[in-house]
Amino acid sequence: VGFYILYQIFWAVFRPESSPPVLDEGGTVSLGQILKSLLPPIVLIFAVLGSILVGVATPTEAAAVGAIGTILLAGEQIKNGSKRVRLAVLAIFALFAMAQNFDLRTGLDVITFTNMMAIGVSFIFCGVIILGLGTSLQHCWRQGILSEVMQTTTRITSMVFVILIGAALFSLVFRGLEGDEMVHEFLINLPGGEMAVLASVMLIMFLLGFFLDFIEITFVVVPIVAPVLLVMGFDPVWLGVMMAINLQTSFLTPPFGFALFYLRGVVPDSLKTSQIYRGVIPFVIIQIFMLFVLVMYPEISTWLPDKLFNKY
Repeated sequence: VGFYILYQIFWAVFRPESSPPVLDEGGTVSLGQILKSLLPPIVLIFAVLGSILVGVATPTEAAAVGAIGTILLAGEQIKNGSKRVRLAVLAIFALFAMAQNFDLRTGLDVITFTNMMAIGVSFIFCGVIILGLGTSLQHCWRQGILSEVMQTTTRITSMVFVILIGAALFSLVFRGLEGDEMVHEFLINLPGGEMAVLASVMLIMFLLGFFLDFIEITFVVVPIVAPVLLVMGFDPVWLGVMMAINLQTSFLTPPFGFALFYLRGVVPDSLKTSQIYRGVIPFVIIQIFMLFVLVMYPEISTWLPDKLFNKY
């Protein structure tokens, strides 16, 4: 993102005509409206990721927090000023505060009077949250949003699980035919050592990104090549970041780059698809350049996990 911003600033400074100002087609928006639109999603993101990083919740529990928060936000957006929804949001924050200050486990042999009172209050807060969720779901259903979301979620989930099943079957047959050993031997015997192996894997993943989605590459290719790279001593966090940045190019590379399809859907018809393909070339180069930067300075990807978890 930083390199993207620097690239845009460079063109805006040296070729101002390439970055014309946005025409004011509407009225002004107050700071309060901006904060009202930005703060709730930001708080939700930090609540989900922060609960995982701090250790308050597991990834599954954090996903539940995200789902509940999203439903409440949708209900608030549909019917602005719903008291039940806002009370449910306050109840969630109150539950987090109580969980930090009281022992809310009900399976203890001895429960103090204070903790018993806290458990009773937490049940009340849970009831408020359930009431707010029901209200939000009712608003979403009446607007026709809930059915559309459920259908889209079902399609995407089905697609992912079909890919998972296919990847599992492919891996089973591939390993049964000793294909993983062949790949291992091929990579080990490459001239140039560990960096040559890494470069070969990154090049293969980059080329596959032209024709495959990142999901297929993640579930089919990564389980085959990652064990070889990990045995060679590459840091797993650094390797994961390298692969993630490499896979990001699959969104940008034709003919199946999803970002290109999204852009094609919003730009005027006067802008040709070939122009979009040419315009994405600098951003693909930035992605590749970032890979070289990570190779030269791996601390960029490992410093923060080292400080957070202190185990790398």
